[in-house]
Amino acid sequence: MQFIKSREELRTLYKSPGDGAVRKELPRLDGHCRSFIAKSPFVLIGSSDGNGNADVTPKGDRPGFVAILDDNTIAIPDRPGNNRLDTLENIVVNPAVGLLFLIPGMNETLRINGHARITADVTLRERLAVDGKLPISVTIVSVKAAYMHCAKAFMRSELWKPESWLDRATLPTLGEILRDQLALAQSAEATDQWLDEGYQKTMW
Repeated sequence: MQFIKSREELRTLYKSPGDGAVRKELPRLDGHCRSFIAKSPFVLIGSSDGNGNADVTPKGDRPGFVAILDDNTIAIPDRPGNNRLDTLENIVVNPAVGLLFLIPGMNETLRINGHARITADVTLRERLAVDGKLPISVTIVSVKAAYMHCAKAFMRSELWKPESWLDRATLPTLGEILRDQLALAQSAEATDQWLDEGYQKTMW
């Protein structure tokens, strides 16, 4: 198998992007971007460490959980998780990030590229609290580029069509997966119960 080794070689396979695809990239958030973020309950954050090892992590909360500080700055609260800190540790050494905002049922997405920093500023954490529970930290993203992404990926995958979804009962539970991957002594049912209890206690 041969692999493409240059940008020029890659470009021979594709047409040049259309004028609209180029011009739609904005250097800041406009009203449509702000509205999308305010309605979005879910964002994916792409990052990489100083050695080029990449990571993508999901962040989700009630719609509008990502705060817009100004036209070039957004704040993403970090709620309790597994404490691996893959994305946060990446940002400390390499601030470049790519974000993908989703709104359930909408095939178009909002992409944002920029630089991120981590803060534990109490005033900002209090602003982003849920039911009196403060986020552990906040990721501040300086927006360098923002643009809408077309619907084709979601149309092809039929992601939002319930009739295309697999029956969840045909898939293994996380407890079953962890039992097999980690060779756990306890049953899958006990692991699933432990996970459910943890979710209830540490959601925020």
